[in-house]
Amino acid sequence: MTSIEKAGTFRLGSRTVTRLGYGAMQLAGAGVFGPPRDRDAAIAVLREAVARGVDHIDTSDFYGPHVTNQLIREALAPYPAHLTIVTKVGARRDDKGAWLPAFSREELIQAVHDNLRNLGLDVLDVVNLRLMFDAHAPAEGSLESPLTVLAELQQKGLIRHIGISNVTPRQVREARSLCEIVCVQNHYNLAHRDDDGLVDDLADDGIAYVPYFPLGGFSPLQSSALSEVAKRLGATPMQVAIAWLLSRAPNILLIPGTSSVAHLRENLAAAELELTEETRTVLDRIAAQTAPA
Repeated sequence: MTSIEKAGTFRLGSRTVTRLGYGAMQLAGAGVFGPPRDRDAAIAVLREAVARGVDHIDTSDFYGPHVTNQLIREALAPYPAHLTIVTKVGARRDDKGAWLPAFSREELIQAVHDNLRNLGLDVLDVVNLRLMFDAHAPAEGSLESPLTVLAELQQKGLIRHIGISNVTPRQVREARSLCEIVCVQNHYNLAHRDDDGLVDDLADDGIAYVPYFPLGGFSPLQSSALSEVAKRLGATPMQVAIAWLLSRAPNILLIPGTSSVAHLRENLAAAELELTEETRTVLDRIAAQTAPA
């Protein structure tokens, strides 16, 4: 059994995917804007991921913009039959790289077609509606209008499955009343656990939960407890953080990103770590220790 196979699998729409996937965001330039610093290295990371068994890649046409999708197409097309590419819509970038909401009917339709064109696909496996009611933090607001647009595109055969991202539990309930939702993608990691209840509820219903910033994002996880556990296990803190997420719930699908082949291999090797109940108890305390007073 390879490292990635030890992570297990879970259902994502009509596919069963390995729980340890790859997020392409870091392949773009600084600030997820512009071309990569090293295009050949970016291509190599994508090819290495698939060669090592990754069958779930997360991307978006507003990464770059267009950069990561074009890299994925160059590196991997024609795509392996087992590969699931998940993208997202609902945002756009201005000429300075700022993140702006893009929820109108015209913007959503354009975004789907941009993803299709730059990925070189006739149909998108999964499209996440990325909400930006309050910049990068979840905030209440109705999903009915944008989800209706995506559902129409699904009926036209341009989208196989729909997911939602950066959402509140109330919005998850609303979305599920409007159409079938196959995944929820929210900010969640060892130290950021606001979605604990949501993760468990979705697991009960067989719906995938995909944490973004699983390793802390632009501010990597820092914890003396995490470092001590990692030292004891002969692993890196980031590997332990990945292993904890894999042990947290069976419906969690991980998409840690990197622009380095060495770092990619390190992330995938985290599936080999086995955490004891005592170790998980120590790690579970980190969220309480890092919560704001």
